[in-house]
Amino acid sequence: MGQAFDLSAALILPESRGLGVDIAERLRAAILNGLFGPGERLPEEQLAKAMGVSRGPVREALVKLEREGLIVIRRNRGAFVARLAREDLDEVYTLRVAIERLAVQRFIANATDADFNNLQGVVNRIEELIRRGITEQDAAELDLQFHDIIYLAGKHRRLYDIWATLKPQIHVLLLNRNVADDDFRDMVVSSHQVILDAMRNRDEELAIELTMDHLLGSYSRVRESHTARAIADRHSLSPDGVAT
Repeated sequence: MGQAFDLSAALILPESRGLGVDIAERLRAAILNGLFGPGERLPEEQLAKAMGVSRGPVREALVKLEREGLIVIRRNRGAFVARLAREDLDEVYTLRVAIERLAVQRFIANATDADFNNLQGVVNRIEELIRRGITEQDAAELDLQFHDIIYLAGKHRRLYDIWATLKPQIHVLLLNRNVADDDFRDMVVSSHQVILDAMRNRDEELAIELTMDHLLGSYSRVRESHTARAIADRHSLSPDGVAT
């Protein structure tokens, strides 16, 4: 046998592993809540000092967020909040279309009454907030919560892992929707309700068709907002590219 070694020592997890995950969650929430804007630098040293930790778990958290597509790490320059371009939007949409079809199929095959009730609760909450005045943040979080239930109930771990990786980028893109539009308010409740009703009736073909229509509608709204914002950003820059 080869050189003897201490197996327990070789496989022990670093003490900062749990801390790094916690820091990633806090930074993710800060980015999604707009505390850090697109293109803003995330300095390791300042973040570590603000959180009262060493730079190791902060670095681990930043690597995790880079894998999620929320930040980019540039060699010798540090970490920056990602600017999701039109190409990012298109890639996220096409990938989501591919995995959501399977998610709906798995949900219909495995969902319990509790899962259907949870989905109905989300739809009811959206409707309630629409009447009171829903925010972009509320709309994005509830939209993702609805689909998260579908993925979880499907009992397909690898499929859910793909969704979980994609979800923060979808969250950022959904924040671009204009929830003040009457068209959005009319659509957001009805589009989720008809999907839920079709799945409750175990009508897989209709549920998939409605889901694809829902994703296309969401993509179109985000694309329009993204284009309008890009035009506004260009107009707000001086000829040398500095914001005015």
